[in-house]
Amino acid sequence: MGILDGKTVLVTGGGNGIGKECALLAAREGANVVVNDLGGGLSGGDAGDAGPAEQVAQEIRAAGGKAVSNSDSVTDYAAVAGMVEQAKDEFGGLHAVMNPAGILRDGMFHKMSESDWKAVIDVHLHGSFNVTRAAIELFREQEDGAFVLFTSTSGLIGNIGQANYAAAKLGIMGLSRIVAMEGERKNVRSNIIAPFAFTRMIASIPVKDEAGAERVERMRQGMRSDQVAQLAIALCAEKSKSVSGQVFSVRGNEVVLFSQPRPVKSIARLEGWTPETLCEQALPAMGPSFTDLGATTSVFPYEPI
Repeated sequence: MGILDGKTVLVTGGGNGIGKECALLAAREGANVVVNDLGGGLSGGDAGDAGPAEQVAQEIRAAGGKAVSNSDSVTDYAAVAGMVEQAKDEFGGLHAVMNPAGILRDGMFHKMSESDWKAVIDVHLHGSFNVTRAAIELFREQEDGAFVLFTSTSGLIGNIGQANYAAAKLGIMGLSRIVAMEGERKNVRSNIIAPFAFTRMIASIPVKDEAGAERVERMRQGMRSDQVAQLAIALCAEKSKSVSGQVFSVRGNEVVLFSQPRPVKSIARLEGWTPETLCEQALPAMGPSFTDLGATTSVFPYEPI
């Protein structure tokens, strides 16, 4: 018996990394699984390959589970709608969607091409829209459904060289929040995870010095994709149906709940403000409450647990 017995889940990016571990664990927990993976490279510029998704589906079936594969792109809304129909045709329904599919095209913003900006936004933000929009009406109709979308500390905190990725990932936070708010009365949940895990996306980040190499090695050893999958599966379970609209992170064996933007300080002037008084009074008064420009490593400076 598993916590997803009788459920059907769609996992995008299921051929590698976090997606693969989510698909395998969902099956072990009793779910029928539609394993989607375009099979493309990290940059998303190639034609793709049906092999990775089918290999994971075969692994699930070999272990006694139920799975089918799909190699369409999350950037194609009609194709994503077809994934939902595939789940209904093969297994009679769909109850959860996990969407870790993604690409990277890193670069300093002042050197970033329009094509690299659009490609990352298309896969991450538009892809998240596609998978939620394609399933939302079914979930509302059956009054049962869970979305687990994936954000990143690159968006929540910031990371140099990833403006496109950060913009997309922070947009996913807004999307998930509204889906959760609008779905509350229909038992449709949406949560997001910012994963720390050594995947091929992380492995692709250039290592420029010894400190960077040591940091990557720590990630490889201490922050694994299967640790992220545990929370993703838990958020799809009936036992967590009261959890929605939240922002989580998984870092090794540590699960983190993130705050969400709320006012931290306000200042008023009865006679109104001018640019000069704002510069002289308001901004200096708020200064101690400003968020610094530190990257993710400044917020999580300690070793993974």
